[in-house]
Amino acid sequence: MFNPDLSVYLYYMHVEGIAASLQISVGRLVRRLRQTHAPGELTLSEASVLSRLDRGGPAAPGELAGDERVKPQAMGTTLQAMEQRGLVSRSPDPNDGRRVLMAITDEGRHLLTDRRSVKIQALTQAIGRLTDAERESLAEAARILDKLAEQL
Repeated sequence: MFNPDLSVYLYYMHVEGIAASLQISVGRLVRRLRQTHAPGELTLSEASVLSRLDRGGPAAPGELAGDERVKPQAMGTTLQAMEQRGLVSRSPDPNDGRRVLMAITDEGRHLLTDRRSVKIQALTQAIGRLTDAERESLAEAARILDKLAEQL
């Protein structure tokens, strides 16, 4: 006899297993990439902020905190450290003098480019050792992971 509760339970267990495997695999990949030494190493938060400013242009600290899903105080600490290193600059918002905008500096862009190059080179070499079918599957997985990130 068909038991819908058992079917739902088995489905949930299957999906939970995928989630656990994904967390382990992505965690391993991130740890390995962190071990790849890049000049002027950045924290993940700093690299993410620089990438956001590089792609999207100047932004208010509150917007950056929202984008990164961190508290404004934590973002303020990160931005202050980055500003002291010359990676970002602060300027008044031309549309609202009460606000400030953070922008990536040439130094920040240079460091970000160097970091990307080292990490991308390591990934490129590893991906090059995969089969054609595995590379195609990985390309599809990257699209799915991006979609998954949007849903979190």
